[in-house]
Amino acid sequence: MATTTAQVTRTILERFPVGAPRGSWPAEEYAAAQRAQGTNAQVVMDLRTDQFLVVTDTTTQ
Repeated sequence: MATTTAQVTRTILERFPVGAPRGSWPAEEYAAAQRAQGTNAQVVMDLRTDQFLVVTDTTTQ
């Protein structure tokens, strides 16, 4: 029986500073606009750089 391993990589679409006056709203708005265009975008927080990242997953075989 053959098994395949799929690897998921994330592509950063945009970065937003955590200290912005509106918090994560700009990142959430950008992600929503990307989803409206068909991109599966989500917001994650990068603690190391103190930024909100809008990312999309790409599965590779």
